[in-house]
Amino acid sequence: MTPGLPYAVMAVCWLLAGMLNGAIKLDRPVTAKEPPTFAAVFAGVGFVRRNPAILGTISLDLFAVLLGGATALLPIYARDILHTGPWGLGVLRGAPAVGALLMTAVLARHSINRRIGMRMFQAVIIFGLATVVFAVSHSIWLSILALAVTGAADAVSVVIRVSLVQLATPDEMRGRVGAVNYLFINASNQLGQFESGVTAALFGAMPAAVLGGIGTVAVALLWMKLFPTLRNVERLE
Repeated sequence: MTPGLPYAVMAVCWLLAGMLNGAIKLDRPVTAKEPPTFAAVFAGVGFVRRNPAILGTISLDLFAVLLGGATALLPIYARDILHTGPWGLGVLRGAPAVGALLMTAVLARHSINRRIGMRMFQAVIIFGLATVVFAVSHSIWLSILALAVTGAADAVSVVIRVSLVQLATPDEMRGRVGAVNYLFINASNQLGQFESGVTAALFGAMPAAVLGGIGTVAVALLWMKLFPTLRNVERLE
């Protein structure tokens, strides 16, 4: 397999995704809005701060991913701990995506209908525990399984989190709140990789990954105490 083939497949998938998004039809016409003002630009931040459930949902993702970015250490694990080559590294890198894909297929058939808030926290805790299993594993197959579990747990968390934010936000604020959420998601991914690299340089790859997984579990438990409204959400409606 040539190195360019995976990139070509990704380009085709992105093109198809763009075409499918373009085929989505609006159920109602877009109404004209007032010209944007400086206050309106930051209205999404203020709305998030005034709504504990939305603030807890978005910040949970920020800090959980910030601490659980063990995938940034995969090259070190592949070479020095699991003793595998480029093929093994590629499989390890793709394992979370496979787990997420399988979980979304399950969720499409069997939706989560009750104890939504608690299920989200449980998914984050499972994500952290699976990260710890990956961190201490010396078997590539166990590592692949643990990474697949992190992807599946993250898929559950993402589905619930995005749904909660969308449904709890009025139409006129949805775009701005979505922008804040998008900023948190991207910042957490980038900062999480940086945090993993720094802690790996200080303590070693395995201790860094273990600390990240434990930190993710600790954040989930702390957020359950800080945001009881979010924890007690029963249904998405």
